[in-house]
Amino acid sequence: MTFIPCCFKRQLILTVFIGGLIIEIISDIKKMREWSDNVRLKEQRIGFVPTMGFLHEGHLSLIREAQRYSEKVVLSIFVNPTQFGPSEDFSKYPRNLQRDLEMVEKENVNIVFTPGHEKLYPKGYQTYVQLESLPNHLCGISRPTHFRGVATIVTKLFNIVNPHIAVFGQKDYQQVAVIKQMVEDLNFDIKIIASPTIRESDGLAMSSRNTYLSPEQRLSSTSLYQSLKKTQALIKEGIKDVNTLIDNAKKIILNFSETSIDYIKICDIQTLEDMININQPVLMALAVKVGKTRLIDNMVLYP
Repeated sequence: MTFIPCCFKRQLILTVFIGGLIIEIISDIKKMREWSDNVRLKEQRIGFVPTMGFLHEGHLSLIREAQRYSEKVVLSIFVNPTQFGPSEDFSKYPRNLQRDLEMVEKENVNIVFTPGHEKLYPKGYQTYVQLESLPNHLCGISRPTHFRGVATIVTKLFNIVNPHIAVFGQKDYQQVAVIKQMVEDLNFDIKIIASPTIRESDGLAMSSRNTYLSPEQRLSSTSLYQSLKKTQALIKEGIKDVNTLIDNAKKIILNFSETSIDYIKICDIQTLEDMININQPVLMALAVKVGKTRLIDNMVLYP
């Protein structure tokens, strides 16, 4: 990997040559807009993958999905402070830009957008995007400001990058639902694509936070996927009572060490409202702390 600055003015653009590929790293909002405007003038489609960095195979799958729909791909790396609560892990969230760039060496990424906090949230910043209903379920109950932060940063990134399509991981089901609703409500001309959850060989959904887990906690983390799979099996056996299914999932998870449950919900796949009985496809979503690490997972279940 060779780094060659193509604009030394405040080092706003850095060109990375990897074999025969060129990746430009842009940190400046104006430069990012100029790049997107030029691509659109050529009538090429821009695919966008917003991330908080510390990439893994799940993120790479989003990049590949974006490539299916676009000629140019932008990957953003920005750890967004407004989606973290006061007692959450913003300061400890894993960051390693060099590692991230090495991860995308073999992926056809044209731009890595790395804006600074002071540019996106300058002194005196006071405008946020807030949805009325969808954030009031699942993760939004224990993280009341989280989706306000998500909706705000995604809106800002959409306005800067101006993509044709944007790809998000289905592991964050509620986040995808919030963003789709926001795009519809605010009339963004952007297609939102939800890409399937990428899992480890034992079923654990890939997440940057998995690096926090000790070997014993890593074993306990498999309880999330086990509970989802068992619930689907019970539904196929004819059990439709939601309370019975949730109680069984709780037993599976709490049978593992260092686990505590934030929530287990079976809900409507559109509104995220709780279901009582299963007579249609539903979403089962859960959040579990393994040690101090909060993990989420979900699965659409079919009767």
